[in-house]
Parts: sequence; C-alpha cells; structure tokens
Amino acid sequence: MVNLRTSQRLNAAQRTLWSAPRHLPLHSKRMASSQPPTAAAAATASQEQTAGIIDGKEIAEDIRKEIATEVQQLKDKAGRVPGLAVVLVGSREDSETYVRSKKKACAEVGFESFGIDLLESCSQEELLQAVANFNADPKVDGILVQLPLPKHINEQAVLDAISLDKDVDGFHPMNIGSLAMRGREPLYVSCTPKGCIQLLKRSGVNIAGKTAAVVGRSNIVGLPAALLLQNEDATVTMVHSRTPNAEEVVRKADIVIAACGKAEMVKGSWIKPGAVVIDVGINAVDDSSTKRGYRLVGDVAFSEAAKHASLITPVPGGVGPMTIAMLLQNTLEGYKRRVASH
Repeated sequence: MVNLRTSQRLNAAQRTLWSAPRHLPLHSKRMASSQPPTAAAAATASQEQTAGIIDGKEIAEDIRKEIATEVQQLKDKAGRVPGLAVVLVGSREDSETYVRSKKKACAEVGFESFGIDLLESCSQEELLQAVANFNADPKVDGILVQLPLPKHINEQAVLDAISLDKDVDGFHPMNIGSLAMRGREPLYVSCTPKGCIQLLKRSGVNIAGKTAAVVGRSNIVGLPAALLLQNEDATVTMVHSRTPNAEEVVRKADIVIAACGKAEMVKGSWIKPGAVVIDVGINAVDDSSTKRGYRLVGDVAFSEAAKHASLITPVPGGVGPMTIAMLLQNTLEGYKRRVASH
C-alpha cells in the first residue's frame, strides 16, 4: 500500500507528459537490445514474440505541434487565440501539479489560460458562480473543473453546470449520449479514450472489422472507449467485475484497452498472439529497491503481455501524455466552432 502523499504524487504522475523512448516509423518501436544477441538470447527470443512499443509521448508531441501550427494560422483572422479555463478547488498536490501542466501546455501551443483557485472550504454556490462566469466569457472556449472536488460539493451538479459547448472534458450527458447514437456527433469526446483511439490510428492499427475488449466500464474511460471502438466498426465486448469469463473474453480480442484500475490484472496469458494492447492504468506498487519506495505499473502485466502482443503501450509513457494533448485538441475544436459562428 502507498500513503496519501504517495497517492497524490501518483495521480499527478498519471496526468503529466511522461517520457518514452524515441522514434520509429508509425510511432512504434521494437523492443530490442542495441548489442548483438548471444546464442542463448537468440534461442530465447525465437520462442517469444516481443511487442513493439507505442510511443505516446512522441504522438502527443506531434499533436501539440499540429495544434500550435493551426493556432498560428487562425489567430489573426479570429482576432484572438483559443482560451482554456481551469477551476481548482483546494490545494491537493496532485491537482495543483496537473493544473500547472495544463497551463504550461496551453502556453506551448499558443492558448490563453484562465483560472480561478478556490479554497477547499468554498461553498457550492461560489463554485457554480465561477463556472457561470467562464460560461459567459467569450474569450473562454473550454472549461475544466479539476477533480476530485471536496466531499461537501455535488460533483455532478458542478459538471452539469458547464456549458455544453465548453465541456472540453467531454463529461456532459449530452456528449456521452450523442457518442452512443448512430448518426450523431458529440461536441466533445472524453480526452483519455479519445487519446486511446488516436494511439491506435497513428500507430497504423486498422480498427474496422477487429474484435476488441475494453476492461473496465467507467463513464470517463471504459464506456466512451467502447463506444469509440464501435463507431470505428470494431466488434466490442466490455469486461467488468461481474464478467465471469474475463480471461476468455480478452483472449479473443485483436485490440485490448485495459482501464480497470487494478494493478497488472490483465496477464500475459490473457493476450491473443499479435493483439494490440492499450494500457490506461497507472498504479503504485511497493518496491523497496527504488528510491521512492514504489514503482508505477499499469493494469496490464507488461513484461508478460509483451511476449504475446504485436504492439503495446508502456506505463508510464503510453496513454498518459495523450490526455492533455486531447484536452488541447478539444479546446481548439471549440474555438473554431465559436469563431465560425461569429
């Protein structure tokens, strides 16, 4: 187990732009030694498939460069740059770190940052008024209320108060509902599952016609990830705590998205040979051999799964960097709609 301070650092780490090895075509790289293999190593390698790494940090960097270029092209015509507002309540270390990383990312792509920091003891009415002020501000294209909120505040009421056309986190019921309906397009898609799909597409994975398993059914990741895969013409199964044959279901999947929040739950034996694995999880496990006393692992047993998968995301360095990149992309999309309507 990890203590509260470690847990807060873990949450912050999940939301920062993680590092990963550098470049191969299609943003994946083969796990390999730079030294010629020995005979024994070659014999072992012949018995094991070693997955390519999907480089989430590099893909996120490419997306941010694309966004920055587009902002430069649009700002003179629009008379302003995109604006993102972040509301922070309290002084949690992890939340403060995440907010700083968002502001830094905004500056890097040419966005204007807006923000308000409220005391943890603030009333729900104060928080709702802050949201209302940003809803009414024409320079703000996206609003994000940093979660979690203090227990005395109704989180759902606050999220529902964000204007639909500024809901860049994609949590509004109208956005989730539109995502679930054929022929409808949500204004925004939740950032992490949207990032998962981008990782697949930018790594050259053809989703259409594939079988997919999503491990986890949260409103933030699991559910929208399953809907996005279905909209890309995959055949999707959701695996959750009441699924009696989870391993059997996952083993049939060409694409696996693991977002269950349980350290290394998905074992190597669950992975179909040649499958593509996207690991959303980030968990701290005790490790006295490290300086911090813990190490970060995903929801997938990485070293085991890499023997079977064709492509896999590392933890850290896979899905994590994509969340802020997709937040920026959503904000840019909102900005372009607002500019076009005026």
